[in-house]
Amino acid sequence: MRQHDMTGPNASLNAAVIIPTKGRAEIVCRLIDHINRQTSRPDVIIVAACEPDDVAGISQSDPALRLVFSTPGLPRQRNTALAVLPAFVDIAIFFDDDFIPSRFWIEHARDIFARNSDVASVTGRVLADGIKTPGIPWAAGVDIVARADALPRRLPDTIEDRSSPYGCNMAFRMSAISGMTFDERLVLYGWQEDTDFGARAGRHGRVVWTPALWGVHLGIKRGRVPGRKLGYSQIVNPRYLVAKGTMSPRAAIRLAARNITANVVRSLRPEPYIDRAGRLRGNLLGLWDLVTGRWKPERAAEL
Repeated sequence: MRQHDMTGPNASLNAAVIIPTKGRAEIVCRLIDHINRQTSRPDVIIVAACEPDDVAGISQSDPALRLVFSTPGLPRQRNTALAVLPAFVDIAIFFDDDFIPSRFWIEHARDIFARNSDVASVTGRVLADGIKTPGIPWAAGVDIVARADALPRRLPDTIEDRSSPYGCNMAFRMSAISGMTFDERLVLYGWQEDTDFGARAGRHGRVVWTPALWGVHLGIKRGRVPGRKLGYSQIVNPRYLVAKGTMSPRAAIRLAARNITANVVRSLRPEPYIDRAGRLRGNLLGLWDLVTGRWKPERAAEL
């Protein structure tokens, strides 16, 4: 266990950072180095990879760092990390391997949980999201975060209730998610796995957003799920969450309709970094499976 430099009411809150990764060894190495420069360092960092090449170059000299391996799939990799989480951890923080957090992220997250005993989950402000663009280079992302960090310090006292955390940067109170796992039926990228997990955590406390946590999601395209697989999940996963009771029918219809519309319209002049035709084919297959009653979220892995 690493000693974190804290005083005050959040001093006793032990934090673990979990980073699932696949095929991005260089990026995850940079992220670990970045996390180790936090104003409040985590007690544990767990990197959940699929094979040794995913973590090539990572120094294991830090006793707080642990590497775990599983078959590919975002929910499965996160669950593998959760299974080895030490019992002393109070807060589990999940960062995508291409998310660059503010250097105050963990300090402020600890403070929010300490000050708000009813909060089960918190997520932060994404200053720039490369998932909607060709992607943001690491250096550019670091610069955006550094400029935000240099502004007058934000006090982590503003929180807003939300229906779901954003999976690239989210933290959970361990007492609220005790015994919970991410749903491994949401295969591959795990489309909407954050919504599902957040809804279940929300049964034990508030799910909130705060501007006191911020960072940049690079949206790196390497290692992403093929278009047809994601397109299928865009239709079937919301339907599955409705059946589970972790998404309302209205929200599921709105989400699926928005994705279908975007894929139809933009397939006429597709972005070079998004397989719109593949996503649209996956959408149509998902709709057909809904009509015929053969739908299941696992099928995305078979396409």
